[in-house]
Amino acid sequence: MRVRTRFAPSPTGYMHIGNLRSALYEYLIAKRYNGDFILRIEDTDQNRYVEGALDVIYKTLKIAGIRHDEGPDVGGDYGPYVQSERKHIYLPYARQLVEQGDAYYCFCTKERLENLKKEYEAQGKTFRYDRHCRNLPPDEVKKRLDTGESYVIRQKMPETGSTSFEDVVYGSITIDNSELEDQILIKSDGLPTYNFANVIDDHLMGITHVARGCEYLTSTPKYNLLYKAFGWDIPTYVHLPLINTPEGRKLSKRAGDPSFEDLLEMGYLPEAIINYVALLGWSPKDNREFFTLKELEEVFDITGISKSPAVFDIKKLTWMNGEYIRKMSLEDFHNLAMPYYKRVITRDDLNFRKLSEVLQKRTEVLNTIPETVTFLEQLPEYDISLYIHKKMKTDYDISLKSLEAVYNRLSKLEDWSEDTLHNVLVSLAEEMGYKNGQVMWPVRTALSGLAVSPGGAVELANILGKAESLKRMETGIEKLKSA
Repeated sequence: MRVRTRFAPSPTGYMHIGNLRSALYEYLIAKRYNGDFILRIEDTDQNRYVEGALDVIYKTLKIAGIRHDEGPDVGGDYGPYVQSERKHIYLPYARQLVEQGDAYYCFCTKERLENLKKEYEAQGKTFRYDRHCRNLPPDEVKKRLDTGESYVIRQKMPETGSTSFEDVVYGSITIDNSELEDQILIKSDGLPTYNFANVIDDHLMGITHVARGCEYLTSTPKYNLLYKAFGWDIPTYVHLPLINTPEGRKLSKRAGDPSFEDLLEMGYLPEAIINYVALLGWSPKDNREFFTLKELEEVFDITGISKSPAVFDIKKLTWMNGEYIRKMSLEDFHNLAMPYYKRVITRDDLNFRKLSEVLQKRTEVLNTIPETVTFLEQLPEYDISLYIHKKMKTDYDISLKSLEAVYNRLSKLEDWSEDTLHNVLVSLAEEMGYKNGQVMWPVRTALSGLAVSPGGAVELANILGKAESLKRMETGIEKLKSA
């Protein structure tokens, strides 16, 4: 049997982390067993449809590196791969179930159902359809259909006994049939519900493994009863644990938790996100943490998926992202960082490559770069108290003497390389009988105007260039003279 999995998102406008994980796991299951990964768009709920959302799905999968073998944009032998383009398929199957006695026509009006719901709520009960139309005489059903009365088709659930199924993660699950509502299969507009279309499409597309959130565990008997009614093979179920915040709340876009697109905007790398998401509910046998997507394709095993809720910890993702940044080549980091520099820096006389070399070791998330480097565009206003540093043993007098000496020496310097700058400052400290920090700290302060800066005196001077460095030291000298 060839393994076939599918990712079937609704075009709602964004890819939340739970969706991304489902897509990733479905993809990895297929690739692990040399199978096929299918993209199917479930757009039958037109109320939730968002214009342009389909492009978001394609873009997300492309950026993530998750390549589908079949789908709306690449074709395949089991298309069409958009449910709204398959709407002619579902009604005949629903009518077959009616003829078999496994489904029925329901003519209940919206008003009746709303009133029924109010009655249930008044009694403190959870609303469930009362099966009012379940046993209508065949002649009455025919008459009402012939007159064009609006209807839905509902699944006829067993009223006694229980339904059991096996799940790869959660084992044997049994649901009492009395808990199963006669769910709608075909809506009044003739389109299938999500649950019904899922079963039909999964069967027709030969899907062998279904990975989805554990919130669907209680719904699975409904699916299986449909499979049994048609006499079809039931796929292997892989229900995934919840993804919670560190506080224990279910991860939710509505609650402000980031989507995949949000994380990219925040400056996280796609590779780091995918690596981290892969570990949300799955543990490799050797407790390894870092994987490329290619490596995940080779080692992913569904037996490593946990029942326990996973925790999406942005701090852990940030740490992992920083590790990814540090592992990349300087060239790659520089190319990524340049657009962020240009957000706040208009001047072109800076040593941007040196800046990238300094920042790569200190950056965890790319969108922190602008606030980190904005001082390079223009020296910020700062208080001269920054020149006092107990550990460096500097005060106003030492800082002024150091800055004046450095300024005089550097103003005559032609070679502005980092090595030359370092040698000059160290030699000067020795000549003056100062510790290196007593020279370096005042220079760093004058060049940055910050209590904390990316890089020290030598690195900043090299980045800023001779003219700008001397100009900033002049400002520092003036400040200290007025102290």
